[in-house]
Amino acid sequence: MKKLLPILLVLLSGCELMKEKVDLIIVNATVYTVNDEFSKAQAFAVQDGKFIAVGTTDEIRDKYTSDQLIDADGRAITPGLIDAHCHFYGLGLNQQLVNLVGTTSFEEVLERVNEFHATNPKTFLRGRGWDQNDWEVKEFPTKTELDTLFPDIPVALERVDGHAYLVNQKALDMAGIDWSTKVEGGEIEKKWKDGFSGITGILIDNPMALIDSIMPSPTLEDKIKALKDAERICLNHGLTTVNDAGIDRNTIELIDSLQQVDELSIRVYAMVSNTKEDVDYFINKGPIKTDRLNVRSVKVYGDGALGSRGAALKEPYSDLPGHFGAMVTPVEEIESLANRLALSEYQMNTHAIGDSANIAVLRAYKKVLDGKEDRRWKIEHAQILTEGDFDYFEDGIIPSVQPTHATSDMYWAEDRLGERINGAYAYKTLLNKAGMVALGTDFPVEDVSPFLTFYAAVSRKDISGFPKEGFQVEEALSREETLKGMTIWAAYSNFEEDEKGSIEPGKFADFVIYDKDMMTVPLEEIPTIRAEQTFINGVVR
Repeated sequence: MKKLLPILLVLLSGCELMKEKVDLIIVNATVYTVNDEFSKAQAFAVQDGKFIAVGTTDEIRDKYTSDQLIDADGRAITPGLIDAHCHFYGLGLNQQLVNLVGTTSFEEVLERVNEFHATNPKTFLRGRGWDQNDWEVKEFPTKTELDTLFPDIPVALERVDGHAYLVNQKALDMAGIDWSTKVEGGEIEKKWKDGFSGITGILIDNPMALIDSIMPSPTLEDKIKALKDAERICLNHGLTTVNDAGIDRNTIELIDSLQQVDELSIRVYAMVSNTKEDVDYFINKGPIKTDRLNVRSVKVYGDGALGSRGAALKEPYSDLPGHFGAMVTPVEEIESLANRLALSEYQMNTHAIGDSANIAVLRAYKKVLDGKEDRRWKIEHAQILTEGDFDYFEDGIIPSVQPTHATSDMYWAEDRLGERINGAYAYKTLLNKAGMVALGTDFPVEDVSPFLTFYAAVSRKDISGFPKEGFQVEEALSREETLKGMTIWAAYSNFEEDEKGSIEPGKFADFVIYDKDMMTVPLEEIPTIRAEQTFINGVVR
């Protein structure tokens, strides 16, 4: 037998030489391809950053060889996850601010601000993440304590949804905000009770821009660090594409430059912020498309947020008689922009929370898109609709929704809406009307984790298992629908379904290997899933 061994080795080597050599082979996996049949595979081969073959382990090993072969040992693999609505750059910038997420009282907010300033003294003190709905006293705070603690330093603390500031008197003075200041599309809150008289320091929606105008601009180094920090966080969670819902021209160009020199690997679908200068520039230039950057949409704010009572409702808030919320962008401006974008190649993606905002935007879309094919305009959030208004989504409008909003808001949303809660967070209804939903997180408003998105979509519960039967569980999505919403449907909403969103030959080799199988584990384990390895173009990142 010893004499035959060298011959056998030669034969084996000859067999290997007959195989096609590729950059990477994955075998012995549970591969959810998310193709049209939603079929499973065991293995695939990658060459030049793309999938070239998908099949069984034997099929792939019989045809291909590679210096890099990974035995997945049965682990689940999906296409790279896409966050269809987030604030990527904002997440990065937030790493440089006081983190107020999870605070359980205003006192805790003040403690964190004090601690941060003691170790990171700033000339303009900023924080983000507070939510009065999580406190025992569920009312907006006032600036009184901030004025005492920081009489000479401007302070701006942003609510978790990004639709309200609490600022101190120094910031108000610097911004020129006083009793005479009037801004349409929001509120400068005033209060005459509980020992307080005057401007409270709470600014909702458009008045926030007055504070923004006096904030120091981040340096180039700050911006680069923010983008790289955001990428690191996203890749750790299995995200390979992010849809940044509203960024300016300078930041888009910075992202492009970093990507071009391989300083940023994550793919970005950039929605252009709705400023006249930037919209003019990009419409005139036309869509921009590279392998990593896609610029062909404009992000518009219809109204504010429900948590800050800025969402525009048809009828008054159930917990604040006479208050309807407000449109951030007037309806006539939305209609005018919609008409202009309909004549361009650009997609219109509009933030709409309240039922009044949703119907205003949907009507504007319908009017200008009549007779136009495959425009894929989106309603971002599509949070509260009345019964007949869901029908608009049958005409090719895509709902882009964030399942964790439902489980974050469910404790107080009915107080705001009363019976209108039946048309809120209605993701299954939207899916049935539109044929798809694009799923995201809206981070940093919510946690970055796509596994929390997945869990909220299929269980309609918080991570403690509340409520036992699920919140409006009839609106839950199946696991298959949810995975599609985080991959192929999100890719379709970006006009990118031919290059990503599924594990198929010819598409980018973006995929994730997990420690647990989200399609089979008990529901309660889904939030604990980890992305063990995230690949972009077949390279682990």
